[in-house]
Amino acid sequence: MRAIAILFVVGSHVLWVFPEVDGPLVTLLRLCGVMGVEIFFVLSGFLIGRILYRIFTNPEFKVADLKYFIIRRWFRTLPNYYLILLINIALVIYLGRQLPESLGYYFVFLQNFSSGMDIFFTESWSLPIEEFAYIVGPVLFYLAVLLWKTKNREWIFFWVTLAIIAFFLVTKVGYNSSTGSNTLDYWNINLKAVVLYRIDAIYYGVLAAFVSLKYAEFWKRTTFTFLFLGIILFVGLHILISNLGLTPQSHPFFINVLYLPMCSIFIAMSLPFLSRLKRVPNYLLKPITWVSLISYSMYLLHYSIILQLMRFYVSPTEISEPEKWLYTLSYLALTFLLSHILYRFFEKPMMDIRDRAYFKQKFQQQ
Repeated sequence: MRAIAILFVVGSHVLWVFPEVDGPLVTLLRLCGVMGVEIFFVLSGFLIGRILYRIFTNPEFKVADLKYFIIRRWFRTLPNYYLILLINIALVIYLGRQLPESLGYYFVFLQNFSSGMDIFFTESWSLPIEEFAYIVGPVLFYLAVLLWKTKNREWIFFWVTLAIIAFFLVTKVGYNSSTGSNTLDYWNINLKAVVLYRIDAIYYGVLAAFVSLKYAEFWKRTTFTFLFLGIILFVGLHILISNLGLTPQSHPFFINVLYLPMCSIFIAMSLPFLSRLKRVPNYLLKPITWVSLISYSMYLLHYSIILQLMRFYVSPTEISEPEKWLYTLSYLALTFLLSHILYRFFEKPMMDIRDRAYFKQKFQQQ
């Protein structure tokens, strides 16, 4: 699932090389780019949801467990993020461009908290959504456990998850009331990529995690049913949007409030099948595993660094059609190569720190 998501995102940015191309394939690639990140959100929610569920329903639960969870997530996400942020800053200076006035916000994940962000390190928009999701849920789960000590923690987990989803659905209603009809580009920057409206995307995955653990037998029985239904609903939704011409301008409530949650739900419906997929041929397993391992590095490197530098030295508008295909292959090769290097020599060593004995002992003793 992670491998598919990153290939969707990286593949969609091939359109940068062919700006003159138009048609159904272009529309499909753009949709893949959008849905790639949505897949990341749902998958992330599913994975952290299963961890958090086990933490909070453990009779021996202690605050140290929660702290260790958050620190583990930070070792997974922050080192790569800050390294690439610094490289982006150096790159902007090198290219002779102006750094954004909001630069300081990028260091505390506030660049797109309540409104659209600057055109700088543009793929970073999803990271604040992830980081706030890692904190909002655990803190609310903990407060709810303190408030209702005698209640069943499994159901506390469920109701808090629903409350988070409901809250961010309400924020989208608020956006629609204050903004209403607008262009797709405006929607893309000021709603789809804003923390205040998007944390629920991750908590649909958390809700799926609850179902997978609380109702394990039901989860097993619905493997193919939900996969088939999710695909039909997802494809049907986009055929409907295309045929009826639904846009933020023509149908603002549907696009502003309902569209993204529906996509998250339909993506989550593939989880029973994918989470139980055990047997994969080695010739598929190895490349899929490799791409999934380097996916975070790929996400951070491919666009604002690799493509930006390539476009600075060789503009796609100034080369022939055959040269554009060579350009595309170079972009993809560089993305995979540099991402592998970043993962092997920086991302993984930083992640390994969190599993060292002294780190675990420090939190287990609290």
